[in-house]
Amino acid sequence: MAEKINTSREGGIDAPTRHNLDWKNPEFYDQSKIDEELYRTFEICHGCRRCVSLCDAYPTLFDLIDESETYDIDSVEKKDYKKVVDECYMCDLCYQTKCPYVPPHPWALDFPHLMLRSKAANFKKNNDPLKKKIRDKSLSSTDNFKYGSIPLIDLTINTITSSKIARKAIEKVGGIHSNATLPKFDSNTLKKRYKKLNEFNPEETSTDKTTGKVMIFGTCYCNYNTPDIGEDLINVLRFNNIKTELIEKEKCCGMPKLELGDLDSVEDAKKYNIPKLVKAIKDGYDIIAPIPSCVLMYKQELPLMFPEDEDVLLVKSKIFDPFEYLSLREKEGLFNKNFKNQFDKISYQAACHQRVQNIGPKTKEILAMIPGASVDVIERCSGHDGTYAVKVESHEKSIKIRRPVVSKAKRFEPQVFTSDCPMASQHIGEALDPKTEINLHPITILKKAYGI
Repeated sequence: MAEKINTSREGGIDAPTRHNLDWKNPEFYDQSKIDEELYRTFEICHGCRRCVSLCDAYPTLFDLIDESETYDIDSVEKKDYKKVVDECYMCDLCYQTKCPYVPPHPWALDFPHLMLRSKAANFKKNNDPLKKKIRDKSLSSTDNFKYGSIPLIDLTINTITSSKIARKAIEKVGGIHSNATLPKFDSNTLKKRYKKLNEFNPEETSTDKTTGKVMIFGTCYCNYNTPDIGEDLINVLRFNNIKTELIEKEKCCGMPKLELGDLDSVEDAKKYNIPKLVKAIKDGYDIIAPIPSCVLMYKQELPLMFPEDEDVLLVKSKIFDPFEYLSLREKEGLFNKNFKNQFDKISYQAACHQRVQNIGPKTKEILAMIPGASVDVIERCSGHDGTYAVKVESHEKSIKIRRPVVSKAKRFEPQVFTSDCPMASQHIGEALDPKTEINLHPITILKKAYGI
């Protein structure tokens, strides 16, 4: 049995740091060493429990302990550790907002990356049921969304996924919950729209922190499912006199594969995308991605996986969240405040993968500049994750996780509910009053306020 841990000392005044992921080391996948670290971590979590409200990983862990023979981790079977791991979708909130034992604390806990390590070992063992493997591979292979955006095929898929009878069959065969809202496909992709946009593209005005030239990393979701968000982003940036282009032929950032534990596929995506992004940076462009998870992938996860890759570190230093970028321009007097339209009450859920970038509430700050706007910020997870909310085994849990967000939004009685993550916005919004507008991304709100 592992030595009992003294949990009397908490936290400190030092800023949290993150250890690199030693994922090329064979010991990273050694199950006995993983179980040893899971035991150590779970024992500390058991004595703390402040993360219990974040996701279902912690209630699952604490239920296992509380229902065990000794009410302690020593009587929880190791085979049940995976039940905890499966509930973690790596929102990273526990590490960034709750845990008092992260580095430089001597206990050096990193719950999300320990879950990632366990997922990676499980992925290599390839022991999951065939149906689950096929489903998880399909959900994480977002580059294949391009086939769903082929004309007529998009309409066919959208019709099928809107049919209750078809959805029941898909749930039985594919493990996708029949009540989960699935993204629609759009044959008028972002790349097609970009070619038809107004040719006006201003000359750049640089500052100490921004070049005033932006290359958009379109992302799978904004290219094939919600191209209007990407189009609105380009228009808003150009309205702010920022020269804006769209990168060509990018692949998925790799976040869905990371959450699956398929680290080799993450490396493949990195090898494809990083050279294209580096070329854009060397041509004088900053990088913006409209989806928070994609920004986080380049800001945090890839640098921790490839800490000695200078190109990865260059991209880390030059990629921005859209509202982070606009905020930096605003500080230099370069943000356009010529709003033509007003908004009223905006309920805004701060997406987890934006919050953990530690950039501050930039979306809220910019939206609050719109005339008449009263912005209520909700800092709770939506429970969606991109895949967690659509899986048959976790959909109901995602509904439970979103309830506090729904309750707070309803109390505010907003004109608009929004989130930087369009999937989170849809997932939460469908439980709100039908009078509440839920299909406006923060960038789209800004565009409408500008009247462009």
